[in-house]
Amino acid sequence: MKNIRFIYKLILGISLGFSAIGCSDLEEEPIALLSPEGYFEDTSDIQSAVDGALTHAINEEVWGRKLSVALMLRSDMVDLQSTETRRVEMNTHTISGDNEMVYDPWTRMYLGISAANTAIAGAEDVDAEDSVKNPVTAQAYFARAFYYFHLVRLFGEIPYFDSPVTDTDAGANVSGTSEEEVYANIISDLEFAKTWLPETVTSRAIPSKGAASSYLALVYLTMAGNDSGSEYWQMAYDEAKEVIDNAGTYNYALDSDFQSLFNAEKIDASLEPIFALDYNNVEADDNAYDQTCPMTGVRGDDDDEGWSIAVPSLDVYQSFDEDDYRRRVSFQTEATIGGVTVDYTNFTESGHAFAANRPYIAKYTRYPGPYARSNKRATSHNYSMIRYAEVLLIAAEAAVEIGNNAAALTYVNLVRERARLGGSSTNGGYVEETIAASTVPADLTGTVTVDDVLEERRLELAFEGIRWYDIKRRELGDEVFSASGYEGAKSDWSSAVDYDTPIPDEELNRMPNISN
Repeated sequence: MKNIRFIYKLILGISLGFSAIGCSDLEEEPIALLSPEGYFEDTSDIQSAVDGALTHAINEEVWGRKLSVALMLRSDMVDLQSTETRRVEMNTHTISGDNEMVYDPWTRMYLGISAANTAIAGAEDVDAEDSVKNPVTAQAYFARAFYYFHLVRLFGEIPYFDSPVTDTDAGANVSGTSEEEVYANIISDLEFAKTWLPETVTSRAIPSKGAASSYLALVYLTMAGNDSGSEYWQMAYDEAKEVIDNAGTYNYALDSDFQSLFNAEKIDASLEPIFALDYNNVEADDNAYDQTCPMTGVRGDDDDEGWSIAVPSLDVYQSFDEDDYRRRVSFQTEATIGGVTVDYTNFTESGHAFAANRPYIAKYTRYPGPYARSNKRATSHNYSMIRYAEVLLIAAEAAVEIGNNAAALTYVNLVRERARLGGSSTNGGYVEETIAASTVPADLTGTVTVDDVLEERRLELAFEGIRWYDIKRRELGDEVFSASGYEGAKSDWSSAVDYDTPIPDEELNRMPNISN
């Protein structure tokens, strides 16, 4: 129904309901909330509402495809092999106000916020000690911060709701909230979460104290932006260092094999993910399943054909050192098409117009685990929203900005050291090989620069939905979308307007007090 796209309808308590959520480590009991009053009796009711809030993140409209792929296309790392207008707009930065890759994630994330607000408000009715109910309620604060952090980075000034809205007129008459105030609210939510969440959890799909602290570090890093004198650099460093110093307590560590981070059958045992979205091979009624895998897969590959939508340029592949194990893990350079194994120079053997003779993204297609639908849809992946390697790089970047070169060297070299270890992987075919340790990438020496750390982030976190946010917070667009960029000049790019995503037209029409 068309009106499900309108926030002010979605934020009403009377419209809030959850289907089975597909996240194996969260509750799967469907519930329907008419309003916070009368439903919440104990902490299990709070937990059910929290689980409903987090479910929206794994929907096809958010990390199942539309937001995750949009973030890839908007970066300088992933090109487009499709003529669909909504995708072309993302790739060329000509995003219109009726693009479904904008309004679907927008709508879905506000649904998640609505559910989180319902959990927080409902917790007030639960007669229990703070020590009992706050650790559960803190998950809702974390979920709300998680969604708003995506929204403010994407759109800038946005409507901000911190409680359930039960009045249609109030929802329609809401005004935009400044970025500064949204960030202040995000920090407040994460501070509450950090205070009350447990140090360890049974699944990384459940928010923890370390996850809240890690996101605080990333929030401060983002707020610092391109300002070398910002106070937020020190705050980002301190918060990231707190996570690093307590890695043993939180049970965090770099995985010894980079490939394991993208192997659905090994990721549950890894200590590197800090907060993850767990797809666990569930076909949910509400499109809560993964489609990123086929979106990045080789068209015509006998191993369950991909769709050849999001495909890096050859220059992106060549920007990785050939002896860097992360290139092997990140790219698919071989496929079996029609029973014949070919390298990437012959991927167009499938005969499909969208096929491309380029190395494809391998992080999601190589080891998807069991999957419930054809074309490797509904995989068993756990998608790391933030992992320990990123926290090390947050600390390194902030250390550069506050003049602590020794710390910057230490943290960036820990990430590079892991990359040298090699591991067990394939080249896109069916034969798994042991990749020996190498001397690449060598440790950095001397003075670490911001560019050094940003480049390490680009290589380490490639295709994980992070690069666009780095481009925006560091204002790199004019550089990376120029003729010297990996995808060549993007002639429609304009730094004056293209860092912020346009709020959907239909929302502007329904809520006249907000604007782009």
